[in-house]
Amino acid sequence: MVISFVVAQGKGLLGAVLATVVVLGFFSFGQYALDRLTRNNPQMMMAAALLVYTTQIFAIGILLAVAKHLTFFDRKVFGFTLLGLALIWTAFQVRGALKAKIYYVEPGDKPKSGRQP
Repeated sequence: MVISFVVAQGKGLLGAVLATVVVLGFFSFGQYALDRLTRNNPQMMMAAALLVYTTQIFAIGILLAVAKHLTFFDRKVFGFTLLGLALIWTAFQVRGALKAKIYYVEPGDKPKSGRQP
């Protein structure tokens, strides 16, 4: 936001703030929707994630098409900030998925036959 203010003054700062609000809103809602969709059926995680991500990108595309006609903020700063924050959000989601401990065997289960593998 500081860089936006230095480059494009008040309109640049407003564009950066609006882009931050849009990214936080869209992607937070998407994470909530993904959690709700996969709560009872975790096997649907990949399909639900692709659906949510595609919907988010489509909605942001519509928002950008509408924002193209607005003049009260710097559209270039808005677009670059939106792109940068979306990439940062996605990178942290990938990092979180790679760091998550996902068990492929339920811990504490005993073998049913009594034999040890």
